[in-house]
Amino acid sequence: MSEPTLEPLLTKLYGRPLPTIELVKLKGDASTRQYYRARIEGAASPTPPSLIVMQLPEDAGRSDEGGAQPELARLPFLEVGELLSERALPVPKVYGEDLDHGVLLHEDLGDQTFYDALMETTRERWAGYYERAVDLLAELHERCADLPDPSIVRRRCFDRPLIDWELEHFRQWGLEAPFGRRSAAEQAVLDDAFRAIADAVEAMPLGFVHRDYQSKNLMVAENGDLTIIDFQDALMGPRVYDLVALLCDSYVSLEPELQHAMIDRYAALRRIEPEELRTEFRWVTLHRKLKDAGRFVFIDRVRHNSDFLRWFPQSLVY
Repeated sequence: MSEPTLEPLLTKLYGRPLPTIELVKLKGDASTRQYYRARIEGAASPTPPSLIVMQLPEDAGRSDEGGAQPELARLPFLEVGELLSERALPVPKVYGEDLDHGVLLHEDLGDQTFYDALMETTRERWAGYYERAVDLLAELHERCADLPDPSIVRRRCFDRPLIDWELEHFRQWGLEAPFGRRSAAEQAVLDDAFRAIADAVEAMPLGFVHRDYQSKNLMVAENGDLTIIDFQDALMGPRVYDLVALLCDSYVSLEPELQHAMIDRYAALRRIEPEELRTEFRWVTLHRKLKDAGRFVFIDRVRHNSDFLRWFPQSLVY
């Protein structure tokens, strides 16, 4: 993919003559999008001195995370971002969109993710960070409890086909791709286990699901405030799903004691009976972490990005 075409958007934002712009490519993640930081020399207030450029793939509206693909009126990143912003939730400000050239400009939130903040401090201080993340998650779910019917979030759901797809994703990529096809007896064990997991997950109460609320999708400001990113795959699903993503994060080995304390904290904030939530949490952990393990192999084999293979074991530890 060549460098993004930025002149039309930058002209709208900064006018002519265009200021000097330094464009630096940022390290990619698991997505098919590419990111750049644009530093603008001599930018006059209130225009931003730096921006993040999101370069979109040709099929930007399509998700390869399984599930139905509803007709789109807007790019999901923009539609979901506007929905969250309208509810006073912290998401990056969008400065411009040029979908003809596959480019978005949004707020530069710096480089420190929640994951980075954890790695740069002592474990004794982790509880404070997780309290902030759990509190923000409870706010996210409370403020998005009543969404308009046309919302793309309400038109996508963790229905049985998607639940089954995620489990099969593990069978295909987490087991068969690296280790070969399983025997008939092993396949039968998997079939029974997958059916039990899917039955339990399908029966759970639904709510707004970010779908990847984990340590690399929360940005940390200098004052400690958190901003939510990577929300374009949001949908309706098990109310505990995002809590599992955060507390059973493949990138972080979290002690059970801290997990349990944060489950109880979230339950209190959402007025859910704690033991009921813990039961949901255990079932969704099985579902989510099997899918994650398969996903990391998929990213290696299909997207030729081996960076995530090191997180395969931790997924299965959970």
